[in-house]
Amino acid sequence: MKKSAFVFVMIFALLSVLSGCAIENAAGNNPSEPADGDVSERQITEELAYEGVYHYCRSAYDWSAAEENPGIMYVEPGEETEKEYQVIFRSYTGALVRFYVDKVSGTTRLVECVPSLGIEEETGTIELYDYLE
Repeated sequence: MKKSAFVFVMIFALLSVLSGCAIENAAGNNPSEPADGDVSERQITEELAYEGVYHYCRSAYDWSAAEENPGIMYVEPGEETEKEYQVIFRSYTGALVRFYVDKVSGTTRLVECVPSLGIEEETGTIELYDYLE
């Protein structure tokens, strides 16, 4: 009898722990993203897209070349489509990185472009929420 009661208590405790984990995962790991089902609250605005890309560029690229002449490096908004915003980073070398920010998820594709050489290459993705304060 004691053994069956002990097994029952252990199974109950295990199920309680596992159900707690499932609820935590359903809410998501990103505190910046709302956990409810309202899509409009999760959408990235044009301002948030710009801010996130700006923070990413400040952390990923060396801006020391632009200290004396800030106009040689910048981040600016680009075109907007129904599903994504484009934000453009211009390096002091003349190279461009186009960031395509998904309006719902915040997942951002990076496309590097060197116009003078005709080179354009998709180089990866970032999560915009990681760069929003």
